[in-house]
Amino acid sequence: MNQFRYGIDQLTTGIALQIANGKIKGVLSEASIEQVKKSTQAVEEIVSGSETVYGINTGFGPLCTTKISAKDTKELQYNILKSHSVGVGKPIDETIAKLMLILKVHSLAQGFSGIQLSTLERIIWHIDNNATPIVPEQGSVGASGDLAPLAHLFLPLIGLGEVFFEGERITTEQLFQKTNLGPIALGPKEGLALINGTQFIAAHAVMVVDKLHNCLSHADIIGAMMIEALMGSAKPFSPKLHEIRPFKGNQHVALRVRNLLQGSEILNSHLNCERVQDPYSLRCIPQVHGTSRNAWLHLKELLEIELNSVTDNPIILSAEETISGGNFHGQPMALPLDYAALAAAEIGNISDRRIYLSLEGKVEGLPQLLMNNTGINSGFMLPQYTSAALVSENKSLCFPASADSIPTSLGQEDHVSMGSISGRKALQIIGNLENILAIELLCAAQAFDFRRPLKSGPILEACHAYVRTKIDHADVDRIFADDIQKAHKIIVERKLSSSTTAEMSQIESPFEAEFEQY
Repeated sequence: MNQFRYGIDQLTTGIALQIANGKIKGVLSEASIEQVKKSTQAVEEIVSGSETVYGINTGFGPLCTTKISAKDTKELQYNILKSHSVGVGKPIDETIAKLMLILKVHSLAQGFSGIQLSTLERIIWHIDNNATPIVPEQGSVGASGDLAPLAHLFLPLIGLGEVFFEGERITTEQLFQKTNLGPIALGPKEGLALINGTQFIAAHAVMVVDKLHNCLSHADIIGAMMIEALMGSAKPFSPKLHEIRPFKGNQHVALRVRNLLQGSEILNSHLNCERVQDPYSLRCIPQVHGTSRNAWLHLKELLEIELNSVTDNPIILSAEETISGGNFHGQPMALPLDYAALAAAEIGNISDRRIYLSLEGKVEGLPQLLMNNTGINSGFMLPQYTSAALVSENKSLCFPASADSIPTSLGQEDHVSMGSISGRKALQIIGNLENILAIELLCAAQAFDFRRPLKSGPILEACHAYVRTKIDHADVDRIFADDIQKAHKIIVERKLSSSTTAEMSQIESPFEAEFEQY
């Protein structure tokens, strides 16, 4: 198994997910161990000295001027974990909680937080043994760190809280009974180091980067299937058109669609038709999908900075030099997450318009509602109702959480990012988008059938054939919710995008590394 050195190597979305999925093992190197020990020693010197340093020998937030005696500095760290565990709502997904552990270890292992080696080793034990803490989804305002979620995440270190372990939700006390472990002894500064940081926001951003990329890949494929089904033109994807408005995302999407359409009999069958240009939802796929690609790229690039940053406070450089700052503030992630949420919503918006186009019956060869015997049958009328509902719901979720700020901590924390809400909302929108694309896939495959005996290019033919192994053509009404679920499974299991990877990778794209690797 490949190894990743916490605190040393460069973390990416893909690597973080592979560690979470057990495909890469995260380890501590001698270099990071040495740096961690130096930082721990610096904190011990501060405690035994006379200098006042926030969070080590003072209270927290508005209590920063309250001096804590040397003998009480350790109790202070236990109290901060307990008092800040105020989250509410459902537990976050286990993968997100595990990502939070991974991201926190990588940050702490850089040796600027005064964490003990034994504490880091216990957190890594939780990662390696899939003992994932229960973290409520609500309660963070995204500044001064994701305080409440991180407090819940680390309660098991001191014997409190709950975990998912071996398929069960159990108390930490039960976990200790099963594993012969016990609570660890927190040192000064450790409680604060554990809860200060943006790991809740960043873990959500990791999932957004991964899931949105999958949606963008499938949107191109499904959109190309709709172009074929609706006998759309390939001219809007010409490289000459996009060279004179050279946005990276637009050019990348245009290239992808050109390659998906390559070798199509359907395309050649209507080269000399009288239609001058297609509706925007077909013609402007590069501009709309491409802009969402650019938003995705922006988030990916900023997230990689965040994943490899130290978001603790104060930063311990030495016993003589500490810096109290604001690296815990979630604004650098909150804004791009809101941008990505809007980008995802727009992919759903244009997808719904293509669904509607396919039902109108205005294109030669396509029956109204994609079924020949309508009247007694409603055909594909109602799936579009669902896509419309999901698109509308996404629009209501698009208000940027980062536009709001409510002062906390008696005014000490007078501007907060609400980035935790940005991350949660973005994933909600993407969840809806997956279902919208599932409905478009269902309609595109049905419409595709009406182009027989003509064939599309080999890539789209392979995609359509795969769909037909899971979902049959519909001649009469049936419970289309079942079909939508099957189409949704195809998308979330990444079957179409993975089936096109080999063929698409043979096409040289100047933007391959930026848009297809994370």
